[in-house]
Amino acid sequence: MCVYKIVYVKALIDSSEGRFLCVSIMELEQGGRERIVHNHVSKVGYVNGVINKRKKPYRRVKRSVIRVPRALQELFVSCKDTFKSPATIPSPHHVQTLCRILDDIKPEDVGLSRDLQFFKPGKNIIKENQRVTYTTMYKCDNFSLCIFFLPESGVIPLHNHPGMTVFSKLLLGKMHIKSYDWVDELEAEVEVEAEASNNLMQQNSKVRLAKLKANRVLTAPCDTSVLYPTRGGNMHEFTAITPCAVLDVIGPPYSKQHGRDCSYYKDHPYAAFSTNEEMDKGKEANVYWWLEEIEVPENSQMDGIEYLGPPIGEPSF
Repeated sequence: MCVYKIVYVKALIDSSEGRFLCVSIMELEQGGRERIVHNHVSKVGYVNGVINKRKKPYRRVKRSVIRVPRALQELFVSCKDTFKSPATIPSPHHVQTLCRILDDIKPEDVGLSRDLQFFKPGKNIIKENQRVTYTTMYKCDNFSLCIFFLPESGVIPLHNHPGMTVFSKLLLGKMHIKSYDWVDELEAEVEVEAEASNNLMQQNSKVRLAKLKANRVLTAPCDTSVLYPTRGGNMHEFTAITPCAVLDVIGPPYSKQHGRDCSYYKDHPYAAFSTNEEMDKGKEANVYWWLEEIEVPENSQMDGIEYLGPPIGEPSF
């Protein structure tokens, strides 16, 4: 009669550390008795999948938090409070508040620096017909916050802001601004009758009399300028003397759907469409101009870029 022996391995494991403490080679003899063939004590390796590895000490990683400059968040909150609807015309109190906030805003508050290559006069390679660039910081139905970047000698052509109030803050650079308001038909300062206009004027229904409101050079930092739907220089033109950045609060934003499309103009001296010789030679000749509505000019085309400055919007709690 044959005697069968079964050989197998028996291991003793330390459950607290997950290590092999004792490995024995066993023989199972007939009758169910165990006999140790070889005994080996060891402390190598961990039992995979049975007992977890010892974890390394936990390290807390600090996440970088982007802090919104107080002035920028204050501007957003004030805009929300000011522009309650697209039809809002800010009250004197709201105008004063927004101007105070904008006057205190610095380029760094929107992620800009005068040390950037773009703002170094004469350092950029001037390209013919170089475009103006803009970025939208925030936009809703009631208002928008935008920054316009004008390269050296860049121009935003003479245009209007139908039914809109606009706060403009020159953040960096030096630029020339020219602005106009329409002359009311009943304005007593000047009498414009049909016979005071020549045939060219009569034939051109797109020509209208306007009054010069501003014709000056602005250098940052400077006070905020404001224009309203019917006054304050609603039609204006910007020409950059050095590279510029202009922050605009526009309420409400342009919208073709709601009749707020942008129109462009060419200005003509008063004498160009007038037969009033006394006014042509007087001081009024420099005050009153004719604005001719024109097709969208080529230099009005702008390139939009993503806003990468501090985030602006509803505060998160």
